[in-house]
Formats: sequence, structure tokens, C-alpha cells
Amino acid sequence: GGYLWAIYFYPDGKSPEDNATYVSLFIALASEGTDVRALFELTLLDQSGKERHKVHSHFGRTLESGPYTLKYRGSMWGYKRFFKRTLLEQSDYHKDDCLSVHCSVGVVKSHTEGPKIYSIAVPPSNISHHFGKLLESGKGTDVSFEVDGEVFHAHKLVLAARSPVFRAQLFGPMKDQNTKQIKIEDMEAPVFKVQCKSLSSYIGQNFMLLLIILDNAPAMDAWHQAVNLLWIM
Repeated sequence: GGYLWAIYFYPDGKSPEDNATYVSLFIALASEGTDVRALFELTLLDQSGKERHKVHSHFGRTLESGPYTLKYRGSMWGYKRFFKRTLLEQSDYHKDDCLSVHCSVGVVKSHTEGPKIYSIAVPPSNISHHFGKLLESGKGTDVSFEVDGEVFHAHKLVLAARSPVFRAQLFGPMKDQNTKQIKIEDMEAPVFKVQCKSLSSYIGQNFMLLLIILDNAPAMDAWHQAVNLLWIM
């Protein structure tokens, strides 16, 4: 933790009033420092191999209540009545007139900062591009539209997701389980093509179906008006 520490053991106890009934064990700040906040753990090791160590720890406590503040060099933390002396001398902690003590120190560094605000740049959606490619590829199409003698292939689920009119036609109460082709009357295929000049290199003749997928509001309105004229084969 950046500081020096020392362990102080008092075999006759630190307090004279205890009449050497207890041994005392402390850890002290041995280097210069002021208001050092630290967490401690003192462990009296079992020397019999049974590993029944006696542990006194601060590490299980919260930072608000746990750290002990050492004001200056020589400040101590520990226990005046760490262990009753007569019991210690007969225990497995005592061997060959020696005790083994392990000490852990955790220094708490004060650090305060304001709330963190994370900003994640969200890329623009490319779902329309993927839907467009799917439509352009013709893979997985399960419904077709006949407009003025030309056939446009599409996907029922995509159309239903993008248009309440198609959702009703394809999956509503009046749906036809065997619907494979929808014929649109009173509308010419070139009408669709004229509107797609700016995008013709990308979407070709499937313009109106793709506009539904791209969620183009004006085109949606026009398409819904046109769809009122369609009838199911």
C-alpha cells in the first residue's frame, strides 16, 4: 500500500489492568503518513497442520464502516485481548515457544469523481439494405404480384411486417391459405418503373415492393390506395 508496517506482540498484554491474562496483538504504521485509511487482517496460524487458524479481519466490512484511520507514524490497530494467555500456551497455535502471525493490510485510496456519462454512437440502420438485397435476390419468395402482365416476387412475412394492408390480406381472417399470387387491377407496371429512376440501378422493377420495405411514407400511402384495388387469385 505504499507504507511500512510493524507488528507488535505483547505476551503479558498491553493493558496493566488485565494482569497478563491476555496477550495483545497490534499492527502499527511504521512510516511517515497522516490519515492513512486501511483495512487489516491478523491471522494466528495453526502450527499443528490442522489449518484451524484464528482470523480477525476487517476485509468483510464495507468501505464506509471498515477502514481504520491511522493519524500518524506509530498509530496502531489491533486487539488488547487478542487471546487468553493460558489457553494460547496449550493450543496448536503455540509450538516450540513460538507463534506464527500473518498480517494483511489494504490501504484505501480516496478517489472521488462525478458520474460517468457514456455515449455510444449508434450506426444508422442498414436493415432496409438487407431487405432490399433479399428482395433483389429472389431467394425465399413465397408470393408474387401480377401488375399489367408483369410479375413481381416478394416475401409474405416482410410485406405483412411493413404494411397493415398486406398483413390483413395475407394473414387476416379472410386470408386464403393457398394464396401464391395477387393480381393488381387498374394499374400499369410502367407507373412503378417511372418512380424508380433515381434508384433504378439498385432496385430495378421491384421498386414499389421495396419502398414498402424501406418505409417510405409517401410511397406507402400511394401503395395502400392502390392495394385497395387488388384481388386475390
